[in-house]
Amino acid sequence: MKGKNKKALTIHGQDIYVLGMMAALISFLGFLVENLWLAVTKGYINNRNMNAPFLLGYGMLVLVMYFMMGTPEHIHLPCRMQRKLTKQKRYVLYFLGAMLFVCVGEIVLGIVVEHLCGIEYWNYSKIPLHITKYTSIPTSAAFASMITVFMGRCFQPILHFVSRLDYRVMKVVSTVLIIVMLWDFWVSFGIMIKKKNFYLKWKIFLR
Repeated sequence: MKGKNKKALTIHGQDIYVLGMMAALISFLGFLVENLWLAVTKGYINNRNMNAPFLLGYGMLVLVMYFMMGTPEHIHLPCRMQRKLTKQKRYVLYFLGAMLFVCVGEIVLGIVVEHLCGIEYWNYSKIPLHITKYTSIPTSAAFASMITVFMGRCFQPILHFVSRLDYRVMKVVSTVLIIVMLWDFWVSFGIMIKKKNFYLKWKIFLR
């Protein structure tokens, strides 16, 4: 990587600024995915309770998945177990792990937001096979499928692309994006906690 300092800080062997860029890209994709779902199902898009177009939870979830499980192609298991697993079995195992992550994450986030902000971020009570009102088998399976496909097909190519950027430029951009995402998360949730309501800054009807 051009301009990289040999003493760069790393987490699990990955440069922190590269990870910051990955978190920002994935958080932006999360913002797009949620608004695409709103556009298709409800005919509008909105700010998703944030000022900037980043949903930090998506970026953090994917990075935690990466640190704990790796990718479907290189799943974190003892070498002896890895040799016994076919590609199909690795993907199935990764999918199940992702599904567990999503279930636990949705329940924890739902409870915390309702406790702090006094609002239901979402309610899956009407969906078959729901586990509490915060998560369900169908929705968790859908999210886990997207995560598994993304981690199997997209994560490493994007990571490789980001790693090849000019390090000095990437370091500045990554730092700015991390600060923006953390600041926005703090401010936006602060508003929701204070007002005990969703933070709707803009809404565009598409039909």
